[in-house]
Amino acid sequence: MAKVVKYRYDVIYQNLEKSFPEKSKPEIDAIAKGFYRNLTDNLLESFKSFSMRRSSIIRRHKIINPELLENLLEQHKGVIGVTAHYANWEWGSQSGSLQCKNNFAALYKPLSNKRINRILKKSRSKCGTELVSIYETSAMFEKYKDKGYVFLMAADQGPAGGKQLDNAYWCEFLGRKTAFLNGPEKHARNNNYPVVYIDIQRVKRGFYEVELTTLTEAPNSLKDGEITELYKNKLEQIIRLKPENWLWSHKRWKRSPA
Repeated sequence: MAKVVKYRYDVIYQNLEKSFPEKSKPEIDAIAKGFYRNLTDNLLESFKSFSMRRSSIIRRHKIINPELLENLLEQHKGVIGVTAHYANWEWGSQSGSLQCKNNFAALYKPLSNKRINRILKKSRSKCGTELVSIYETSAMFEKYKDKGYVFLMAADQGPAGGKQLDNAYWCEFLGRKTAFLNGPEKHARNNNYPVVYIDIQRVKRGFYEVELTTLTEAPNSLKDGEITELYKNKLEQIIRLKPENWLWSHKRWKRSPA
């Protein structure tokens, strides 16, 4: 893809060079090449999701320990599942509801094109997961409060500005001061829900394994910002192992603490 369309080429290279100052130019080039391949796969697999059979989704996006959610929901009335724009996150809204017994509600950012937005929403929710606009987050938690839902949130993108930026949590991430959305932590505390990280790893092209890890079962026992730190640390660990699979094309560091 990079040879055909240099999509956000400068943004990607700037992000990589500042996140990995210890790496050589050939190493950065290799990561960038891997990123474009991952992005291409993600786009093609997003289109494939419109026609995929349920058996194929389960086989290609396999959750290796779904019992973790079942065990948590036996003790708690809801769970927050945090993930990132890493590997193939698109199939997650379909695979979870097919492989786990509980209900899912996933937050998404609506597209400005209403027709395309309807098509994507229909595809992502076709297996039972309810898609909810990020602008209705609080209403969603109120609607399904203590009803045994898993709330899916991709929390690795930066705050847009305004209240989001005012309420952001700043921390060290990939060697730089970075603002993180406080939504997962806020709603975990407000509802006393456990927080689970959803790690999506490519096994081979078109096939993924999803591993669930509990970040905390007792959010209100932690200090302010500690849940976000746990999420950030887990995400950074995953990115450093296979950096090519993260979405380097977004302008993650366009804002500073000042």
